[in-house]
Amino acid sequence: MSSISAFQSGIAGFQSGVQAVAQNTADIARGGQSTEELTTTLVQLDANRTQVEAAARVIETSNDLVGTLLDIKV
Repeated sequence: MSSISAFQSGIAGFQSGVQAVAQNTADIARGGQSTEELTTTLVQLDANRTQVEAAARVIETSNDLVGTLLDIKV
């Protein structure tokens, strides 16, 4: 996997995670959910938060790799 495709995967994962978090928070704010539905939504929210954090690390690592390669070339 090249650094650019890793970066693109990180961006896609980040965007997907942020959209899912937004949906989870909208579901919670809407209310009217049973305890079971609310629990499921909160678990999904935590999983989506973890996805966003992991994608951010992929982006950061890809960025560091490109920076290192540019330093070596110069």
